[in-house]
Amino acid sequence: MSLPEVAELLAALRRYWGYDSFRPLQERIVQSVTAGHDVAVVMPTGGGKSLCYQLPALVSGRTALVVSPLISLMQDQAAQLAQMGIPAAVINSAMDPSTRSTVMRDAIRGEYRLLYLSPERLARADTFGWLSKIPLAFFAIDEAHCISEWGHEFRPEYRQLRRLREQFPDVPIAAFTASATQRVRHDILDQLSLRNPHKYIASFHRPNLSYIVRECDAKTQNRLLLSALRAHEDETVIVYAPTIARVEETVDFLGDHRIRAIPYHGQMDNAVRQRNQERWTSDETRVLVGTLAFGLGINKPSVRAVIHLSLPKSIEQYYQEAGRAGRDGEPAQCLLLWQKKDAGLLAYFCEQVSDKQEKQRAWDRFNTIKGFAENGRCRHRQICLHFGEQPKWTNCGKCDVCAPLPEWAIPRTSAVAAFVDAVKPRQKRAEPAEADSELLEFLRDWRRETARARNVPAFVILHDATLNDICARRPATLDQLAKVSGIGARKAEMYGTEILAALDRFRSGARAAAVPAPPPNSGPAEETIQLLEKGHTFEQIAAIRGRQLASVVGLVAGLIEQGKYEFRPDWIRPGMLEQIEAAIGESGLQWLKPLKERVPDATYDEIRLVVAKRRSQAQPHGPVSVS
Repeated sequence: MSLPEVAELLAALRRYWGYDSFRPLQERIVQSVTAGHDVAVVMPTGGGKSLCYQLPALVSGRTALVVSPLISLMQDQAAQLAQMGIPAAVINSAMDPSTRSTVMRDAIRGEYRLLYLSPERLARADTFGWLSKIPLAFFAIDEAHCISEWGHEFRPEYRQLRRLREQFPDVPIAAFTASATQRVRHDILDQLSLRNPHKYIASFHRPNLSYIVRECDAKTQNRLLLSALRAHEDETVIVYAPTIARVEETVDFLGDHRIRAIPYHGQMDNAVRQRNQERWTSDETRVLVGTLAFGLGINKPSVRAVIHLSLPKSIEQYYQEAGRAGRDGEPAQCLLLWQKKDAGLLAYFCEQVSDKQEKQRAWDRFNTIKGFAENGRCRHRQICLHFGEQPKWTNCGKCDVCAPLPEWAIPRTSAVAAFVDAVKPRQKRAEPAEADSELLEFLRDWRRETARARNVPAFVILHDATLNDICARRPATLDQLAKVSGIGARKAEMYGTEILAALDRFRSGARAAAVPAPPPNSGPAEETIQLLEKGHTFEQIAAIRGRQLASVVGLVAGLIEQGKYEFRPDWIRPGMLEQIEAAIGESGLQWLKPLKERVPDATYDEIRLVVAKRRSQAQPHGPVSVS
């Protein structure tokens, strides 16, 4: 195929993606890939990596095979491409055999411009024979840092990718990552056997992000979490918690303070987890509390804050997760609230690594992230230096070291904090005019319903930036709508009439459906008390509330300890109560583990409840019965 001219690339960019120009580096990367060069790209989250292989695949007329580590990421990208009119497909283990066979046959016929596979699928013995029958344009390796033992997310199955060069020596390879140090970048080139690759390394500086790092105790951490979420009221936020139990505790804690949040973790029922993600991506719920695995490949540009409740295991991990904020280029905040015990736990895990070299790598990562949190130097500069970039500036003006803290993050006594929070209006980001704000919410409502009807995430329909541009332009015709950023020919064809009709309804007085406020006394504690009063067991309450059993027991134990609910002896198996009480007399109330060692037949849940009872009795208040 003859190489496309820049004008042809720009025409495709406008027609399918709805953009008039490339972002920095994108045009040069696209030209390198379309020219058949091996390519290595390091570009931060939100920099537009996916377009750098999707557009070359489109104009090639052949099939680009994309290797990606996560099924949901592959499915979302394929869904977005389908919405744009670009044929794409995914092959994964979750597909039924007949559908997979159909996709494989269609791929051989060259019917897809992009085909997504997991590294595990690629490692199957029969995969390479099938690939040899597909009209391949190039291989695109996403999250390429996973191939390196020096990377923070090394995955052994990625090592199989070196066979691509052996089996298909004439097919170009393009490797993409958002977080790779110099050592990892060299390892990627070596492992994939890239030949004279064109290398593109974007700046690691994300000037629209404000990094705020605070060492806390448990009480301070909760106060800052509440303050941050109230400062970002009605905006999209990700809260990262270190464990499943902490995820559920945090959701319940926020619920008790009338902040709606939903959990996301690996032990949830798949359907519930998927539904929660859809509720968050469609703006039904603004705050999602997840374990550290959440967000890989999440393409929601309008996240205004990412909050970590523990110290990440590496700079790379933190940069990748915090980088899910502000992908639309608008200002966003990245808050790291860590405690001393986080460092102790990470150090413990470093010591558990048996391989000598891997243990050293773990300790190196630990010392770097701990230094990042503690040393009081510019956060942006530390990140850039870690990835081998030498910034010319020394003061970023966008982190807690180089700029004043936002008011909500300033340390205050609890009495002053309560007074200020009660009487002072919250500082918020600059908002559009009221009419634009109402229109934006109305369009989000339309997008939410459209996404639900088509069974795709809301951002697959239109990004927030596109909705904002519609609000600014107020198009009245399809020609005017076609000039909106992010609306290509396919999107205009699919949704143009609907969007214009929605704008007409708004002009006629229609408004977004009001989101109902949480009913009074509907917090997690009240709900749990009501279920207990109805005679439900802890196991039944966990099922009803979609929580882990340990989370429910922990919540009840907290209520008992605070004197808000009365301990019930029938929660403890016969004979255990007396044994636990006796062990408490010998070991005290501070730690559960010594009690477990003294009463090995007791469960931790039983011990926790009895300890809560004894602690409550030691408080000035007495336990109260709730009827």
